[in-house]
Amino acid sequence: MADKLVIVESPAKAKTIQKYLGRGFRVEASMGHVRDLPKNELGVDPEAGFEPVYEISPGKEKVVAGLRKSVRQAEAVYLATDPDREGEAIAWHITQAAGIPRNVPVHRVVFTEITRNAVQQAIARPRQIDRNLVDAQQARRVLDRLVGYKLSPLLWDKVKRGLSAGRVQSVAVRLIVEREREIEAFVPREYWTIEADLLKREPRRQNGELKNSFRAVLIERAGKKLDKFDIGTQEAAQAIVDDLEGADYVGGKMARKDKRRTPPPPFPPTPCSRRPG
Repeated sequence: MADKLVIVESPAKAKTIQKYLGRGFRVEASMGHVRDLPKNELGVDPEAGFEPVYEISPGKEKVVAGLRKSVRQAEAVYLATDPDREGEAIAWHITQAAGIPRNVPVHRVVFTEITRNAVQQAIARPRQIDRNLVDAQQARRVLDRLVGYKLSPLLWDKVKRGLSAGRVQSVAVRLIVEREREIEAFVPREYWTIEADLLKREPRRQNGELKNSFRAVLIERAGKKLDKFDIGTQEAAQAIVDDLEGADYVGGKMARKDKRRTPPPPFPPTPCSRRPG
């Protein structure tokens, strides 16, 4: 009777999982990705919906040949690659590269810990390959290729050979450059604020201590609210200070209240990635 074939990424995981599943199962490793975009050409057709063209990854020919032989002898195939979009894509690429016969059932299983219970439960509750995760990984890979393949040669020509461009680092560099240009274009503008330390005629007790002083900030003059740059020179500030020297100050309405403030919730990944823009 044919065994059920379980394919994982790591040979070390394969040995452990084989012990947990026992007879009736054969566990093999894909050694990571088995297919990728070609190394020496773009491998993406922008005129055909950015359709990627894949080939067997260099050095993985023997691995793929071994998987092809194993799936032909299997009763069923369980794809137990890592539980993320890369693992989902690897599982899908295995189905494309290994030539699994139509009459052999293909299952996707995931587990987040390598324990007997977790592995056996995953095998008992398989699912289908999640094409949304596969498409997400393909989109990332295509973007990597389009940006890197197009921009890296420009860097070699204009800056230094051997430099690379990527979908993340290129955008990060642009943000840094734009910010630096803002800093360089900044024109300092002088402004002054006026504050006064005042004494209360009737000190109040606060936390067991007498408090008879407080600081006031000038925000209005001659019935006009002051903007940030209204006091633009030391001379103008000094003229106001001279007018205030020896003045009597009368407190208007004063109120003190406690306010509760909670921190903002953590950023979900998607809004966080949009925030820098």
